[in-house]
Amino acid sequence: MSGRILLPTQAGGLESYALRGVPVPRPAGGAVFNRIAYSAAHVVADPLAVVDPWVESAIDWDATIGYRRHLWSLGLGVAEAMDTAQRGMGLDWATSLELIRRSLDAARDVPGARVASGCGTDHLAPEAARTVDDVIAAYEEQVGAIEALGGTLIMMASRALVRVARGPDDYARVYGRILEQVREPVILHWLGDMFDPQLRGYWGTEDISRAMDTALEVIAAHADKVDGIKISLLDKDREIEMRRRLPAGVRMYTGDDFNYAELIAGDGVGELPTHGQSDALLGIFDAIAPAASAALAALGQGDTARFHQILAPTVPLSRHIFAAPTRFYKTGVVFMAWLNGHQSHFSMVGGQQSTRSVQHMAELFRLADQAGVLEQPDLAVARMGQWLAVHGIHQS
Repeated sequence: MSGRILLPTQAGGLESYALRGVPVPRPAGGAVFNRIAYSAAHVVADPLAVVDPWVESAIDWDATIGYRRHLWSLGLGVAEAMDTAQRGMGLDWATSLELIRRSLDAARDVPGARVASGCGTDHLAPEAARTVDDVIAAYEEQVGAIEALGGTLIMMASRALVRVARGPDDYARVYGRILEQVREPVILHWLGDMFDPQLRGYWGTEDISRAMDTALEVIAAHADKVDGIKISLLDKDREIEMRRRLPAGVRMYTGDDFNYAELIAGDGVGELPTHGQSDALLGIFDAIAPAASAALAALGQGDTARFHQILAPTVPLSRHIFAAPTRFYKTGVVFMAWLNGHQSHFSMVGGQQSTRSVQHMAELFRLADQAGVLEQPDLAVARMGQWLAVHGIHQS
């Protein structure tokens, strides 16, 4: 197989592109990380299911759990049933709970496997929510269901809460009620409106500084029930600001798919060790898992230079995958899984494989090659060629 492929350009033409990257090798077994690192994991659709894919979820369970085993084998934890799994964009609550159950069952066979599961209110349509109590009841239902399976919780942002809340006090009331009840510390997730436009004004205001104050007040009031907070604002300065204000024992999990390398490496500034560095809960780790694992292993050995050498080339790829409209980043994540041979097709729940242009996907391919995250280059070239042929671009 030739390492050359005909790709479309942003100018509307075609170019003959020669692969130049070298796949990042998997780290040696038993690698030790000095950060907690979760990959938010995608789901593999079942393209042969007799369903209407825009309105019904059909999952290939074997391939989906197989991908989680791949992530665990690299030392990464799995953040389950999150937005990377198309939660709220094709994956409903009933299917999410089944996904969580299957993932937790599989994790029991893998020593050291880490799973944290998304808990939200997505079975309550925002327009059906009338009061804050409706939102509390919806959270309680999902908390109870996941805890009954023995799962650790990630408390996701609620579209319904945005609809009914009158201000920051309502957010404090909801989060306070739920945190008082949970069995073990949870991870909170502050998802920015670039990921989900329906979450604009979360924490009761569009002023990020005031929103941060509210979130920190909630955390301080319930610090014993908060393991950490993941913020997905794509703003490294805001993350660092909040990180330095967290109480002792509460971690910052970076959700910044634009600046994760420097945030994980940290700056060492702050009163507590956790003030100077971020742990990770990232969608991009799904797409670059071997590189993420190798980089974290290097950081764990104190080799910061090697950490940056591995991760720095992945940042342009991540910024491309997460480019606006950011909510369509899942398409790039699943495309990478298909190029790398982790699933047999490029179909997605909700028909989301259609959300990006041919030029966008061609640039993704170039950047993935240059970042060394095409795990099997010959296979990637063959599959990219097949996909381009469907779009009228033939290799000969």
